[in-house]
Order: sequence, then C-alpha cells, then structure tokens
Amino acid sequence: MSSKRTARIGALTVAAICSTVSTVVLTSPAEAESLRIHDIQGTTRTSPLAGQQVTGVEGVVTGVRTYGARGFWIQDTRADADPATSEGVFVFTNSRPTVAVGDAVTVAGTVSEFVPGGTSSGNQSVTQITRPTITVISSGNAVPAPTVIDARSVPSRYAPAGDPAAGGSIDDLTLAPSAYALDRYESLEGMNVQVADTRVVGATDPHTELWVTVKPRENANRRGGTVYGSYTSQNTGRLQIQSLGAVADFPKANVGDVLKGTTAGPLDYNQFGGYTLVANQLGTLRQSGPERETTRRQARGELAVATYNVENLDPSDASFADHAAAIVHNLQSPDIVALEEIQDNNGATNDGTVAADQTVKKLVDAIAAAGGPTYDWRSVDPVDLADGGEPGGNIRQVFLFNPGRVSFTDRAGGDATTAVGVTKSQGRARLTVSPGRIDPANAAWTNSRKPLVGEFSFRGKSVFVIANHFASKGGDQSLHSEFQPPARVSETQRHLQATAVNSFVKEILAKERNADVIALGDINDFEFSGTAERLEDGGALWSAFKSLPKSERYSYVFQGNAQVLDQILISPSIRRSCEFTYDSVHINAEFNDQISDHDPQVLRFRP
Repeated sequence: MSSKRTARIGALTVAAICSTVSTVVLTSPAEAESLRIHDIQGTTRTSPLAGQQVTGVEGVVTGVRTYGARGFWIQDTRADADPATSEGVFVFTNSRPTVAVGDAVTVAGTVSEFVPGGTSSGNQSVTQITRPTITVISSGNAVPAPTVIDARSVPSRYAPAGDPAAGGSIDDLTLAPSAYALDRYESLEGMNVQVADTRVVGATDPHTELWVTVKPRENANRRGGTVYGSYTSQNTGRLQIQSLGAVADFPKANVGDVLKGTTAGPLDYNQFGGYTLVANQLGTLRQSGPERETTRRQARGELAVATYNVENLDPSDASFADHAAAIVHNLQSPDIVALEEIQDNNGATNDGTVAADQTVKKLVDAIAAAGGPTYDWRSVDPVDLADGGEPGGNIRQVFLFNPGRVSFTDRAGGDATTAVGVTKSQGRARLTVSPGRIDPANAAWTNSRKPLVGEFSFRGKSVFVIANHFASKGGDQSLHSEFQPPARVSETQRHLQATAVNSFVKEILAKERNADVIALGDINDFEFSGTAERLEDGGALWSAFKSLPKSERYSYVFQGNAQVLDQILISPSIRRSCEFTYDSVHINAEFNDQISDHDPQVLRFRP
C-alpha cells in the first residue's frame, strides 16, 4: 500500500490524531481480569467505557493499516452470546504498527470514540483504543474465521428512527442487528468479515475504493447497478471495499462487474462511505459490465436537446477530445447542448478572469475535429467569485447549438446582473434579453450558478431553454449518519432555486400557453425530491425522467447508489404531444475511467 494514498487519507489521519487527543479522559483502569473486547464495544454505537483506560485487552490481529489512520484491528477468540456486541476493535497507533496479522496480543490504552469527518459531520463514531501499549504473546496464530455478510444476514430495513430526545441520534439505541442493516454492520464493527461473488455497484474511484452489493436483486437495473429511487430505498446491501494491499493490485472495476470468490478483512467505518470492508483478501475481478451507451440520432423533424456536466472543464484539461467524441458519437451531435461546469480561461487561477471563450472554443474545435458540426455558442460571464464552484474557476452554463439545424434569437442587454423578463408580441412570448439570467439578485442564487435562458428557433418555432446548475448537496448528512433520518440541509437553497425557475416558466406560459419550454441541467436533486416538486408546481414543468421505467432513472452513482441528479423538464405542450423521447446516456457514472462523474441526458421532440 502506498504511504501517501490521497489527501482524504491525510485528512483522516489529522482528524484521528486531533480526535484522539481531545477524547482522552484519565480515570481508573477497568478490571483486566474480566474485560473483553465485547465489553468495550457494548450493545450501542458508543462504548460504555469511552474515556476510560483499559488493560489486558486480548485479541488476535486481523488486519494492519500502515497508511492514513495507522493502526491495527484485533478480534477476541472468545465471543459472547450477544449478537449486538462486536468482538473486534481498532487500535490506533498513529505510527506504523509493529504487529503482524496472526499475532496474539494484549493491549492497554484509552477507549475513545472517533468521529470520521468530525462531530459536526453527523457521521457515526468508531470505537477504538488509543495511545496503546502492546504486548505480543505469540505469532502465527489462526485469524478468527470471518463472519459472512450476505443477502440473508443483512435486514431489509436500513436504520431505526433516531431518538427525538437526542436530536434524532441513534447512538444510544440498543443495536437490533436482525432488524436494521446499519445495526447489523455496527454489530460487526472491527471484526473480520467476508463477502463472496459480489456485484460491483460503484466503479473503482481515484481513492482506490469501489462499492459492491450483497443483494444483487435489490432495486437492480439492467446494467448491474442498484437504484436509489426514494428516500426509503437506501439499498441495504451496499458495502464499500478498500484494501490493505498494494494500490497497484486493486481492481479497476466498472458497475456490473463481479468480484468473484471471497473478499475478506476487517469491517471499518469512514466518512466517505460509512461501513467499509478493508480487505486482506480481494476477490478476482470478472469484467461483465455493460459498454458505454450511444443514443439514436434525431430525425429530420426532431429537435434534440441535451444537458452535460463536463466537470470543471478549463483549457488546461486533457479531456477535450474525449468530451468531443462523447458529444459527437454517444450523443449523436444534439442540436442544442446545455453544458454545466465550464470554467473561465485560466481555470482555478484566482486572478479576476471571468471570460470562458477560450474554454468553449477549444471544445467547439474538438467537436468539429471529431466529425461533429461546428457549433455556435452563447453564455453570460458571471461576476467574479459570485457563482460558487472551485475558487477562481467561475463555472457557468453554456449553450452550444448547431447553426445548420437551429438558430439563436439574440436580444442585447443580457449580463451577469440583469434579470431577463418576458414580454408578448403578436401573441407569442419573447425574452427581453437573450441570452439572459433569471433573477440574478435573488438570494436563492447566493454563491450559486444563476440559470441561463435562451430563445431558440427550430423550423420557425420558438423554443425556450433554461440551463441550470443548482446548489450542491454539500453539508447534508449521509445516509449512514448518526442521525436518522439524516438532515438534508442543502435542499433549502435548491427549493428556493426551483421556485424561482418555476415562476419564470409560469411567466412564459402566461404570455403563451402552448410555449415550448425546457428547463434542464445539473439539478443536484432527485426526480422524487422536493426540488423536483417545486420545479413542477402547477404543472408548469414535468421531469421527463419519469417517462423511463423506475429502474432506469439515474445519471450519477454515489456510494453505490445509482441516482438522478441531472434532469430535463418539459412544459405541457411538449409533454402532451407524446412524441418526445428521453434517454439518459450512460457513458460516465458507471465507469472507472470516466471523463465526468455525470451521464448526459438527451430529449428529442417535434416542436
């Protein structure tokens, strides 16, 4: 294993050190004669001995971690009869451990509860022994047999409801491992566990981790993933896999692949995925996942409109040719492409630059070189540092359009701070500025991207397109949080943003009842969310994702859950025609060599 894996591991190490120091409370030692690991773990998520010094804790070393939060796991060979009490625990050494797997040891130290990500994160804590004194009794001992985690042993319910008197925390609730998946995993915290023949539901990422499911039928889609289709469908079979071996030996897996055979090691918990099997033994990768998709080409009378988050694209990136190939070949050169996360001309350099013409030109040229059309484009430069994203990057939405198929209606006056309006002329709605931004002074858009709206013409018919990139989910508590149900604090801003966009669409429809309006982009929220409900309020819009079977509704994979973040919403005139088709084109989210973490979306209809 590399000694320097990622900045995330470095953050974990610092957090672990700080947490350890802050949780030390010197009290009298617990009685060594009767103290076992299951006594330290207890029947809840936090140790009844937290803050106390313990001595003579016996166990066999089951795993050694020499990177990040360095230490080792031990497991008692004399288990009790209580399924709620774990027989394993992590010993945090801070420096490289000197023990080996199979060593029988006794440990003295201080019991602490370490919260990955810090107490404000809402994450659960990990019971550990810190500032240890370690005595090796013997070496070469058999490691306790791993506990099998499979579809039969993991309950179908995800988590208990938190205690209202404790702010919704589940920390002090007695574990019910036969009733809740999170309780089952917690009852195995620190123990040697195994999974077998598991399907990959989250591709290998740059941090050398992937996700599998022990429940292959749980909300499965046809490409091998597991779909997050509601707030109560958390998918209990998901488990993160890391490795205690060399980074070079970690499999490069895609969704739908299978880890054949046994994957075994200690069960850990971290801030980037919750319960994690840190493997001493990895299964063999069987590559059986699907290929990247290609959508069909639009017919002569169909208008194809796409949305694509190109993930902080700036001129220094090496991905232009890949993005161009995706747009030309996988998306079949849509007539209009709304791009999200186009950065300014010098990327994250924070020097006041806001123009992105060089970034866009480089992509347009790459598309033409890949055999696509020579796209024209429109956008509005933001106020420096006002729209969030990577500091200095000034991300914004951009319209690409094929001038051989569609024209753009330019109306001067649009800039970063001018609000676009709607007027009526000859019975038709028209924008006061095009391109323009929707209500940029609205507090809903503080430190967030303002919607870009443009008026297009296809075969003499006006089409209004609103490109969005709503506020991220940063700050939300995780599905595996200490608090159940977890708080989704970030959606407050998205609700305001959705209301603002919905109100603007209603303005257009008030001027022209049958106007063709499309609101699309990285909505950063699900098709079943309150954000989507507010976008759809009063029937002004409808998420075209809902035209797909529930098992096919996803554009993004997060912690093994295939879910919707990118959407195309349509006005009643488009929906009523019943001549539209929708495609979530899976070219990125399921793959370890992705060029963006989002899958693009394509809508085709006849204006």
